[in-house]
Amino acid sequence: MNEIFSIKDKVAVITGASGVLGGSLAKSFIKSGAKVVALGRSQEKLDACVQGWTDLGGDAFAVEANVMDIQSLEAASKKITEKYGRIDILLNIAGGNIPAATLSPDQSFFDMDMKGWDEVTDLNINGTVYPSFVFGKAMAEQGSGSIVNISSMAAYSAITRVAGYSAAKAAITNFTQWLASDVALKFGDKIRVNAVAPGFFIGDQNRAILLNPDGSLTDRSKKVMAKTPMQRFGEVEELNGAVQFLCSEAASFITGALLPVDGGFSAFSGV
Repeated sequence: MNEIFSIKDKVAVITGASGVLGGSLAKSFIKSGAKVVALGRSQEKLDACVQGWTDLGGDAFAVEANVMDIQSLEAASKKITEKYGRIDILLNIAGGNIPAATLSPDQSFFDMDMKGWDEVTDLNINGTVYPSFVFGKAMAEQGSGSIVNISSMAAYSAITRVAGYSAAKAAITNFTQWLASDVALKFGDKIRVNAVAPGFFIGDQNRAILLNPDGSLTDRSKKVMAKTPMQRFGEVEELNGAVQFLCSEAASFITGALLPVDGGFSAFSGV
């Protein structure tokens, strides 16, 4: 492997590490030689994940923390620096849409459950901002580090039924650009902040919307396929390389960027 793409021995904090996307990234990073710190709200789930990773010979550490609680994150940061001495990478993976914030096809914005709106925007915006505030501070103190956030195709253009999620992911894109500029100007060029924008991947949160019980495409999925030149959904593992690239020295002059991993969805007008 070309060393410029290496993340070997880097200490990588991954929020939402017990989820599908976070877990995939954690395993990929461990295979690449990184020291992975799995963050989540369930110590039991985290311990099970870490046990599986360390059985493969990886260096992983589970820390229970709530991305919505600054004090919880600060306590986690202390544990991590006591164990490893530094924090090199932060992957803000915790987030996603929630059923209470999803409109049915026959509902309008004015039928929105505003408690659901508050929950989904708080989770996705502050669930990224708070870890960046805590772990980014550690990076600023040591003078280097890389943060990668998760945006969405919903940040590019309107996607029906998910107003709160869309607004939150658009905010993540803007926050990524803002924080990238701020830390570069005030702490130097060794601290970078970027984001990836996944296209359509089938996971637990959207399976019922994208697939019928028999596995066939829903009407919504057919619209997605019509605007995806590659004519398929993404596999979660297809995000790993893009994220690792952004965390490596190969991306040393890239900050404030939004990298789509979407099979061409964002590039195609559909006509």
